[in-house]
Amino acid sequence: MDFDKKKLISYIKRLNEPKILVVGDLAIDEMLYGDTERISREAPVLILQHTKTDIILGAASNAAHNASTLNGGKVFVAGVCGEDYQTGLLTQAFEKAGVDYKYLIKDKTRKTTTKTRISGSISTSITQQIVRIDRQTKEELSKETENLLIENIKKAIPEVDAVILSDYHIGTLTKKVIEKTIEIANKYKKIIVVDAQKHLECYKNITSMTPNLPDTQQAVGFFVNNDEDLKKAGDKLLRETRAKSILITCGADGMFVTEPNRKYTKIPVFNKSEVFDVTGAGDTVTAVYTLALAAGADSVYAALIGNIAASLVVKQFGCATTTISELLCAVENIL
Repeated sequence: MDFDKKKLISYIKRLNEPKILVVGDLAIDEMLYGDTERISREAPVLILQHTKTDIILGAASNAAHNASTLNGGKVFVAGVCGEDYQTGLLTQAFEKAGVDYKYLIKDKTRKTTTKTRISGSISTSITQQIVRIDRQTKEELSKETENLLIENIKKAIPEVDAVILSDYHIGTLTKKVIEKTIEIANKYKKIIVVDAQKHLECYKNITSMTPNLPDTQQAVGFFVNNDEDLKKAGDKLLRETRAKSILITCGADGMFVTEPNRKYTKIPVFNKSEVFDVTGAGDTVTAVYTLALAAGADSVYAALIGNIAASLVVKQFGCATTTISELLCAVENIL
């Protein structure tokens, strides 16, 4: 694709300006590490000597962390957690990441979503994930909690330039929360970007959405095997959501942007040979894409910046973030 490098750099330099609200399923990733010691006598399982525990923001929280790293902490989250030990870990992680969580609702009937990954290593090999344990409440919010969350969203939206709806389908984004958030954001003329894995047709009158290829195929009801299929899929999502653009992430095949009037742009992937871990890369794309749109970039340039950001975070283990200086350096090295 042809692009204006100076324009691209100018948009990246302005990523620190917009304020962002992330609404969705907030979570933490608890990463437990240990050195393999021996096989247990109690059962045929490994015994690990614990070496460290890392608490990382995951799911919608990861999108907020990515945005905060780029815009200097001008990020708010609106979501729900429990009243448990993990709540403290979540809020501490938000504080460390510079994310404002004053719109967080605590509900003692729910668990704070936590994904615990246990990884082991030996001196002659790389660290290997052994098992993951998920702790979450997947039921939809109670009416009381739902109303409290909507009231907080009403307070938050006037403060920001863009809203991200991050739906991991753990119960936060009910039909009412989705509709009210979009309604209020449109009332104040805010950018609205959706990152959801299914039920994409529920998000109407938005700015854009960032589905991956498998989720796109499920939403449109047919397999996508070539660029013509991508065009049909993008056009269908545009019609159903009444969005201004659709960004489909295609893994190793890059990205595909669909805009009204049959305007299509294919963006190649960068650093394909240097992929280490794709965990959280979708959150990075959504956060950076949203910031770029709010900074004045059109959908194609915003997607290009999101693509460059993803090429940087996949070289790191677990949910990772990037910075403006790293993006600027990547532009010089990659493009």
